[in-house]
Amino acid sequence: MFGLIEKALFFMIALRLISGSIEITAAMLMLKYNDLEKAFYINTMLALVGPVILIVTTGIGLSGLSEKISLKKGILLFSGIVLIIMSLKSK
Repeated sequence: MFGLIEKALFFMIALRLISGSIEITAAMLMLKYNDLEKAFYINTMLALVGPVILIVTTGIGLSGLSEKISLKKGILLFSGIVLIIMSLKSK
């Protein structure tokens, strides 16, 4: 089964599984500590993980598609991701 999956797709899937596992672990830690301050701290740590996973998986996807899409489209896609992240950080 894994022989049929492209390398870039496999790494994107693996990163998303790792990301989901981190999210579930964070929720379990919040439940375990049962403290709003600790839950808030854990949640802010997750805010760092999400954009990193987004950028890395997008980069892997773009590198896998580099032969199929033009450089202009790749730059536009990556720019869109950067704009999404910038909009999340703006007030």
